[in-house]
Amino acid sequence: MSRLLYGFAGLVAVGAAGFWLLTMPSSVNEADFAALTGDAKAGENVFWAAGCASCHAAPDAAGDAMLVLAGGQKFPSAFGTFIAPNISPDPNEGIGGWTLVQFANAVTQGVDDEGEHLYPALPYNAYNKMVPQDIADLKAFMDTLPASATPSLPHEVGFPFNIRRSLGLWKLMFVSDSWVINGDPTPEQVRGRYIAEAQAHCGECHTPRNLLGGLQIGKWLSGAANADGKGRTPNITPAKLTWSQKDVVEYLTSGFTPEFDSVGGHMAHVVENMARLPESDRQAVAAYLAIV
Repeated sequence: MSRLLYGFAGLVAVGAAGFWLLTMPSSVNEADFAALTGDAKAGENVFWAAGCASCHAAPDAAGDAMLVLAGGQKFPSAFGTFIAPNISPDPNEGIGGWTLVQFANAVTQGVDDEGEHLYPALPYNAYNKMVPQDIADLKAFMDTLPASATPSLPHEVGFPFNIRRSLGLWKLMFVSDSWVINGDPTPEQVRGRYIAEAQAHCGECHTPRNLLGGLQIGKWLSGAANADGKGRTPNITPAKLTWSQKDVVEYLTSGFTPEFDSVGGHMAHVVENMARLPESDRQAVAAYLAIV
């Protein structure tokens, strides 16, 4: 009996060690960021394309208040309610004291300044495709924004989803830095892919998920149930989206569809963000959607 107990204890120890190793948070290659200097002007475009204010501004913020990234918006899901944190330049309640590497780890690896896994409500599964210079530029711009001393609220997530270490396994199963659409895209489509798949993280809402919350890549942009269980995000593949590229550009500029309906819900923020980008970027997104 004692041998069985010792054997069982050994298996448990080996399993625990394996789990610990497999779920270790990863880090960016610091050498990729060591010589970079961020350009705040260039970072503003990255900021709007990435939709940072849409999630991290305070609830009901509008106008200039959208640039105060105090957090507090709630995002219900099947796994609990995630609450956007304060990511303003405040050194105590925000991320004002973070280095570029710490910022890059959060944005692209889903790891906070203390080395703890972040929930994929932060779309690092898309942002991990962004080039280091864009990350540096983004931080440079965000450092110019107003600071807020509003404390971040804890997520409302219960067991077992509150075991953050298990997110390491989730990342192993579902996080990838590979492009979804390959083939032989034109330079314009490559730019559109970069915006849609990386910066604007379109797939996070427009692609269905499995029971564990992983994206079903084989159904890329084919529409999905909203995370809060209310309504659906539409299919925007060529099979369903019959708009011309000109129509797509107009929608991303004004929010009006070819039928003169107007954008609503969270997509209204996306359009506001896209409208701030150069028209060539909106044209690139439209060109990308034509080959999905």
